[in-house]
Amino acid sequence: MKTTLSVTEAKTRLLRLVESKETIALRQREETVAFIVPRERMEALLETMEIMADPVAMRAIRRDQSGKGKYVPLSDLDENEG
Repeated sequence: MKTTLSVTEAKTRLLRLVESKETIALRQREETVAFIVPRERMEALLETMEIMADPVAMRAIRRDQSGKGKYVPLSDLDENEG
């Protein structure tokens, strides 16, 4: 659940907010102007964005979702190397 605080209130509670592992929306004059996002959440978002920006990865995901993906045992891959 996202918490919303004023920028002024966030300034006084910054250390506790950073340690809380919660996503915090910061508002100024009734407008959201920034977010405090926990590192783990931000890393997950960045990884998702990188995957979505990779056309090869997205084709593989769509192929899998359509049921047309082809899977082989890892041992078969090892035999083809070398």
